[in-house]
Amino acid sequence: MPELPDILLYLHALGPRIVGRRVERVRLAAAFLLRSVDPPLAAAGGRRVISLSRLGKRVVFELEEELFLVVHLMIAGRFRWKAVGAKMPGRLGLLALDFDHGTLLLTEAGSTRRAALHVIQGREALAAHDPGGLEVLTCDFAAFGEALCRENHTLKRALTDPHVVSGIGNAYSDEILHAARLSPFKQTRTLSAEEMHRLFEAARHTLIEWTDRLQAEAGDSFPEKVTAFHDGMAVHGRYRLPCPACGSPVQRIVYAANEANYCATCQTGGRLLADRSLSRLLKQDWPRTLEDLERRRERLTQP
Repeated sequence: MPELPDILLYLHALGPRIVGRRVERVRLAAAFLLRSVDPPLAAAGGRRVISLSRLGKRVVFELEEELFLVVHLMIAGRFRWKAVGAKMPGRLGLLALDFDHGTLLLTEAGSTRRAALHVIQGREALAAHDPGGLEVLTCDFAAFGEALCRENHTLKRALTDPHVVSGIGNAYSDEILHAARLSPFKQTRTLSAEEMHRLFEAARHTLIEWTDRLQAEAGDSFPEKVTAFHDGMAVHGRYRLPCPACGSPVQRIVYAANEANYCATCQTGGRLLADRSLSRLLKQDWPRTLEDLERRRERLTQP
């Protein structure tokens, strides 16, 4: 799912292309995408784009007369900038906004359709779509600590809850927690003041670093491969690869539709976090440390 740095990358690329331009035509290829009925999507035709913004993980197109198009890309939704009147790309195509100098396409890969579009009239109605999470890049330390400790959750859950923190998902929460040297399953209300400061600084640094990096890599080109996995990441998507800080193999916990990637040496004092399904199966045989895990793997690979 595109997260804060990825959404800001899209805004960085879309701004020079469509702000101030008139939407000549709107083409909807997938009826499920549209999650609102009043005002109609057709109302966007003929209006200029006034500004672009981010609302959590949503991209907001502000058109004339306070008409807003709010797009939630979910996991597999992506924007594509193509030539004028570009053909909708088969079953992947969801929406096209045609301008006089190009076409913005919205596509979604995979068989599960989750991307969503709301057409909204007025700023008050737009505000109702804000999950209310804290903006890490503009808040102060006190507000950050208060938001995380309002309820007692694991750090992984708190960072990825849009009602607690805005714009952070699975990928960047992994990177933030690695940078802060904190376990993804540590409880928010157990953090010391020093640990909370580490987390606050790691969150700001990670999001700023990746926002700047992605925008620098894209330059003036439109980003065609927005992904949650990058070679320069420390732990996300790097299961069993060496941690860049200590060289230990990155570990992974899979739960429901999510996962947490972490370095046991850097984040949990060398202790392996139990995967819920496997730990129930293995019970007392679950390896507790990296050394236990490596010894078990050696035994399994011996002839």
